[in-house]
Formats: sequence, C-alpha cells, structure tokens
Amino acid sequence: MKQDPSVNLYDIQDFGEYGGVNPSIADSATFTFIENNSMIDTFHGEAEGCFLYSRHWNPSTKYLSNAIAKIEGTKAAWVTASGMGAITAVFLQICNSGDHIIACRTIYGGSYAFLKNYVTKFNISVSFVDITNLEEVKNAIQKNTKLIYTETMNNPLLEISDIPSLSKISRGNNIKLVVDNTFTPMIFSPYELGADIVVYSLTKFLNGTNDTVGGAICADEDFINSLIDVNDGTAMLLGSTMDSLRANSVLKNLHTLHIRMKQHSKNAKYLSEKLVEIGIDARYAGLKTHPQHELMNKMMRKEFGYGGMIIINVNTFENASRLMEEMQNEKVGYLAVSLGYFKTLFSCPSTSTSSEVKDEDKEKMGLTDGLVRFSVGLDNDIELTFKRIAKCLKEIKLI
Repeated sequence: MKQDPSVNLYDIQDFGEYGGVNPSIADSATFTFIENNSMIDTFHGEAEGCFLYSRHWNPSTKYLSNAIAKIEGTKAAWVTASGMGAITAVFLQICNSGDHIIACRTIYGGSYAFLKNYVTKFNISVSFVDITNLEEVKNAIQKNTKLIYTETMNNPLLEISDIPSLSKISRGNNIKLVVDNTFTPMIFSPYELGADIVVYSLTKFLNGTNDTVGGAICADEDFINSLIDVNDGTAMLLGSTMDSLRANSVLKNLHTLHIRMKQHSKNAKYLSEKLVEIGIDARYAGLKTHPQHELMNKMMRKEFGYGGMIIINVNTFENASRLMEEMQNEKVGYLAVSLGYFKTLFSCPSTSTSSEVKDEDKEKMGLTDGLVRFSVGLDNDIELTFKRIAKCLKEIKLI
C-alpha cells in the first residue's frame, strides 16, 4: 500500500485561534456573513471556506473530517453523530425505491437490522451473501443492484473480505463497493484497495476511550458534497451531525491511534496463541489457522498487526456467561459490548451485538451462543491477563 496513514495524520498542522497546539473549538450552531451575497453563495455550495450552519459544516467537524480523510487516503470525509448515522446515510444516498443491495451476511447487528428490516419500507431489496465466496457475490448481482456492502474484518466472526476482488466485481458491474473498516483502522486502507466509500464507527478504535458515539464517511469530494447538499443530501437532511465538542475530543485521541493499534494487535496475538496452546478454540486473524490469514497478509500493513479482536468458542451460552462473569470478577476487563477501549471488553455476540439476526440465519453463519468476542485492551502486562483468563477457564472446568 502506498500511503502511510500515521505520517499523513502527523503532517497535519491545524493551529488554535491564539496559536494553540490544538485547534480551537467552534462552539457555534450558526455563523455570520459580512455580506448577504456570501450567505447566498454558501447555500448554493459556491463559497469555499465559509461556514453556514453546523448541521452542514462546522470548523471542528471539518478538522476531524480532514484528519480521517488523511488516514483513509480519500479526498474528503464527513463525520456523523454515530456509526449507524454514517452507514445509513450512505445506503439512502445511493439507493432509491426499487434498488437492490448485496450485503455480507455477517455484519454488525445494527447494520444487519437496517438492511433486513428497515429499507424494505422504501422497496429496497437486499441479498445477504457469504462475502468470502466471490462466486456467490457475482451470482447475487441483479440489474438493479446499486452497491455491495461489507466489513473489512466482519463482526463478529472476524472473516476477512477480499477488497481488491470485490472491487473488480463491483466496478465491472457499475456498482459501488462500500466497506466498513471499524475493526481495522490503519491496518487496512479499503479505499486504496479498491473500495468506493469507507465508513467507520468512530466510537470504537478511532476514538479509543469509549466516551463518544460517532461515525465517519470517507469518499471522493463529489460523493461527500452530494451527502451534504442542502436540497437533497441525505446526511444534511436527516441531520446525523456530530457535535463540535465531541469532534474536538475525537481529533485529539486520533493522534495516538497508530500506537494503540500496535498494542491492541500485540496483546491480541499473544492471547490468541496462548489460548490455543491450552486447548481453547480461538479465532484470530494473526493465527495461521484463520481461513483468511494469507489473504489478510496480502492486504494489510504488517507494522500495525492483525487487530485487537478475538473470538473463542466455549460451546454453550451457559459457559460463555459464566466465563465472562468470572473474567470481570478477576479484573480481566469488562462484560460490555463495543470495542476499541483501552480495557479489554468481552460479550456474547449472538445475544448482544448480533441479537438482531434471526436464529436460522445465525445457524447458517456459525454464530452460536457459545461464542465470546474479545476486544483486547492496552494491557501492559498481557501475561498477567492471560493467567487471569486461564484461572477463569479452570474455574468453570473448560480446561
């Protein structure tokens, strides 16, 4: 891959109003104009550098958008009040009534529910496919297909999407490839690999402190401008705008992302290898036993590792529940949804973040009630963390 996202981010120089090393917070909903004609031009999108109203642009959200675009390697980006605010805006901007979407069958539960249950009211149809089966993707294409949607590393089964191959399929059929890169920022650059649009939940790794809900859309300038058009832009009209104070907070956290991703990856690799050693059925993209391990090696930036996500199979929901409760008591981390936090988080995805998926679909995917998903934290003593996990596994007689 060509660009180094950490260098691109480091090279940004946005000074505060009085020379501060952090950009000033633009704590205003609306902005003044010296001349009325300038306001008119701004409404028409013809006044470069002018701010109109914070649902459209705000200096603070613009700083953050520019920084995320630098990381992703796109010409533009736009930040939203949540990850779902980003994802749904993209779907609704591209698709009209009567259109068709192809989606990975194993995606975040909120995205799945939106595509399975919500877009039907707009007469938009969706085909869910095994995204690792390229023939199945090709066979799902219809005359009215407008986009293919996947996650670089999918949630929660950690399958890896072949972005270059999916890009060839989508471009060969004049449809858009939209990729959620929430699990693997800096590790992958989907846009550089051939995606047309990249979305993020900023809530997770990009922010890293689990104190903010946010999302981002990265694409070319034409698409971002269409999203925020005052007449028919989905993001503009549905109003999923990020607050300026939150944008400023995320921007500061973003500058440690490269360090954090390396530590998340280092710790997760150590834990996954040790868990396998003691006989636990673990899936981690850095293990040679992972089905797409070699594919990931071809697409990734190895300096950032294989990411911070692990899933283990403890066979039953009862085992999963007891293990997570024991691990929280032993201070391994927290029994909580979400990911990318500086402490380890663990949950049972089939009954939490993927609870929206119907039981018969879970069975087809292999999403069983005995799966436990780990978002591995920034632990300095990861050996101690493993010993605590092993103690919990022994306590409930899993090893």
